[in-house]
Amino acid sequence: MHIIVVGLNYRTAPVEVRERFTFAERDLPAALRQLKQTKSILEGVIVATCNRTELYAVVDRHHLCGHYIRSFMEQWFKLPRQHFTNHLYMYEDDQAIEHLFRVTSGLDSMVIGETQILGQVKEAFLLAQKEKATGTLFNMVFKQAVTLAKRAHSETSIGESAVSVSYAAVELGKRIFGHFGKKTVMIIGAGKMSELTGKHLAANGADRVIVANRSIDRAIELADKLGGLPCTMTEAVHRLHEADIVISSTGADGFVLKREQVAIAMQRRKSRPLFMIDIAVPRDLDPTIAAVDNVFLYDIDDLEGIVESNLEQRRKESAKIEAMIVEEQESFRSWYKTLGVVPLIKALQSKAEVIHSETMDSLMNKLPDLGERELKVIRKLTKSMMNQMMSDPILGIKETAGEKHAGEAMDLFVKLFALEPQLEQAQGSAVAKSTISAPTTAAESTSAHVPAGVAAATP
Repeated sequence: MHIIVVGLNYRTAPVEVRERFTFAERDLPAALRQLKQTKSILEGVIVATCNRTELYAVVDRHHLCGHYIRSFMEQWFKLPRQHFTNHLYMYEDDQAIEHLFRVTSGLDSMVIGETQILGQVKEAFLLAQKEKATGTLFNMVFKQAVTLAKRAHSETSIGESAVSVSYAAVELGKRIFGHFGKKTVMIIGAGKMSELTGKHLAANGADRVIVANRSIDRAIELADKLGGLPCTMTEAVHRLHEADIVISSTGADGFVLKREQVAIAMQRRKSRPLFMIDIAVPRDLDPTIAAVDNVFLYDIDDLEGIVESNLEQRRKESAKIEAMIVEEQESFRSWYKTLGVVPLIKALQSKAEVIHSETMDSLMNKLPDLGERELKVIRKLTKSMMNQMMSDPILGIKETAGEKHAGEAMDLFVKLFALEPQLEQAQGSAVAKSTISAPTTAAESTSAHVPAGVAAATP
């Protein structure tokens, strides 16, 4: 088996491309089911944020799986692949694991070290679990990735400098105005990003904030937290002329503000400058708004580089996390090496239990006068002998799992201990055969079907 990831992000695709490859939250369960049904895909997780869309998959063959995932993207987004292939990246095995670890730790984010992506990956994994799209490998590696990210942020100071997309949006506003005193800010949207933006605004002196949202209840909730004024989206259009800065972050499918609406507001503002920052993907603000006189429109791609001073400190801390990632990759390799031998060990233990049970039954038939105390002592001693006899073979097969000729060793182990009946009883004949051969792939060369590079480190 292989682990692969195919995706596009803020580095490989501009916002006008990324917004065409977003998954609405309500559609994700159906998308996961369709991805799981795609040929050769055994497990799947979809990570979809404003800065990236990534499809993680466990596949039974690697040479065609990129093709199958691109076909899924063609069908789901209804776009021919030539429109997006140049924006895609694909990582396999070790590189895919490393990429996931870097993503959850915030090292692959536009703003290095941000923590929001950790929650987004965790939610994506839990949804995939709920939809039964994950299995043994992803249940292990995604939990490991989440744990690593938490450790990275607790053991380093990478998150101490205030840096995020919302922070960058506020920094841009400060560069324009110098301060937010006597300025009216309109926040469109009441989600997590809007709340973070509002908190940064409050910390920087914003004393008049209007919170607009489709759901007035959510607008009221956020406005209460920020000491602002709530309104509906319809009301926001009519109050747009009051705002000096508009920061928009919603999950709407289309534009929430269009050029004509802004042009009307500018007439009421008597052409006083209006600065608009769109941090949503898909974009909330019609790009043609920028053509309206005295309107200065920025989107999420314009925010990159705004907080370079704080990023420098985060880059220094990222080196510590890189070392953690190397450790976690090695931990995954060690786990994967022994994955194929688990059924064999269980089969040996099961057979030993049967032999022990039959022996005790025979003993009680031949010596019916033995008391319960004597039987308990005999049972304990014989079981201890059995475990000691199995200890070295079990240790040896675990150590052999990572070696070049592991497959042959596994087959020999099964034959020496005559474990075929136990394997077939536990998993069925077909599954038992695949289990016996699984360790072969776990110890092959760099071309092997080995997630996380059991035989080779990431370049």
